Amino acid sequence: MPSVFRPCIDLHNGAVKQIVGGSLDTDNLKTNFVSEHPSSYYADLYRKHNLTGGHVIKLGPGNDKAAREALQAWPGGLQIGGGITEENAQEWLDAGAEKIIVTSYLFPGAKFDEERLRRLAEKVGKERLVVDVSCRRRDDRWIVAMDRWQVMTDMEVNAESLARLSQFCSEFLIHAADVEGLCKGIDEQLVTKLGEWTTIPTTYAGGAKSADDLALVERLSNGKVDLTFGSALDIFGGTQVKFDELVEYNERALRK
Repeated sequence: MPSVFRPCIDLHNGAVKQIVGGSLDTDNLKTNFVSEHPSSYYADLYRKHNLTGGHVIKLGPGNDKAAREALQAWPGGLQIGGGITEENAQEWLDAGAEKIIVTSYLFPGAKFDEERLRRLAEKVGKERLVVDVSCRRRDDRWIVAMDRWQVMTDMEVNAESLARLSQFCSEFLIHAADVEGLCKGIDEQLVTKLGEWTTIPTTYAGGAKSADDLALVERLSNGKVDLTFGSALDIFGGTQVKFDELVEYNERALRK
């Protein structure tokens, strides 16, 4: 399969926003864009263009209503992440999510708890579970970050950790928090490594600034990694990438 564009809806305080990833503590939040449209507008747009595998991320509290509206606009068409736990996972699937996305819940006290992941997979099924491996770079390594990317965990992103996680999930979502929202380019080294390491469908998010980045990700990852665009995209107030270009790219790629 070729690399394709995967859409997103990021929610903060009930509104669709694009933010600078490393700034997500409440005091220093840097916002690139706040939409005048409700979440359902974007869900409907993605549905019309059959842009499958997209994700809705709730960044902090106050987003449940907006998240439900997005899921109702395209039942079974979007994944949901942000505050997902064993207790509420089934509730979000019942609300219309295609899959649930989980990160922070797997790292109580910033330490990976495999038993939590195992229980979650048993509860909802491996095929409906996505692990969000949000990470920050430390020298030449990438460390999983949680709690809105502010807290470093004890897990390094590498072939071993991804193989361990993939026993219990059907997909990875990788946020490169250091470049998220900066529109200054993707982390090419990380994308290359993901192409080597991952054995299940994987979506990378962070720094995409040109429609050409899709071809770049395909080349670097050998088509094993898909790409999400955020702040650079015209539907999120950006000037560098046209949504229609990405739709056309996907249509061409999936015809191959």
